[in-house]
Amino acid sequence: MMAIGFMNVVGSSTSCYVTTGAFSRSAVNNNAGAKTAASNIVMSVTVMVTLLFLMPLFQYTPNVVLGAIIVTAVIGLIDIPAACHIWKIDKFDFLVMLIAFLGVIFISVQEGLAIAVGLSTFRILLQITRPKTVMMGNIPGTDIYRNLHQYKDATRIPGFLILSIEAPINFANITYLNDRTLRWIEEEEEDNIKEQSSLRFLILDMS
Repeated sequence: MMAIGFMNVVGSSTSCYVTTGAFSRSAVNNNAGAKTAASNIVMSVTVMVTLLFLMPLFQYTPNVVLGAIIVTAVIGLIDIPAACHIWKIDKFDFLVMLIAFLGVIFISVQEGLAIAVGLSTFRILLQITRPKTVMMGNIPGTDIYRNLHQYKDATRIPGFLILSIEAPINFANITYLNDRTLRWIEEEEEDNIKEQSSLRFLILDMS
């Protein structure tokens, strides 16, 4: 990996094409038990001999057979545990991954990746314009404040509304944050009326 990276750094300064190892050939190389870069010599010679002398033998091979060979070679690249881990962490990221997979399988590589990149860009813009705001509570016996919905031990402090804004503030989200904060205050005041208390302080955590 370091050699390929260094090669592309040098090549980009001399108008060379970016190069990398093909997934199918890399998978075959790995499944064959290759341990050193010397295996690339054997692979390159094999590919050269095949292209120069053995292509007539593959002329009448059905595309479905070639596709099956490639699928068999790269099936090991599918990491099911990693997909399950992404599902547990972020459902939207899993959805983008699944759409990219299905797009590549049923449409094309370029369009499948383009759809995934478009969805990821849309999510970034959505996070910038509508940042997440959460109510914070104190962990009893400490000076630590955490999300009330994620930490069951966190408790609210009477008279205080502590909000954490989990994104930088800019012109694109200032109106949304202002409206959202006012709604937090209104909801807190309604709860305080029921509990016969009053809201005295608003604290914004922008760290």
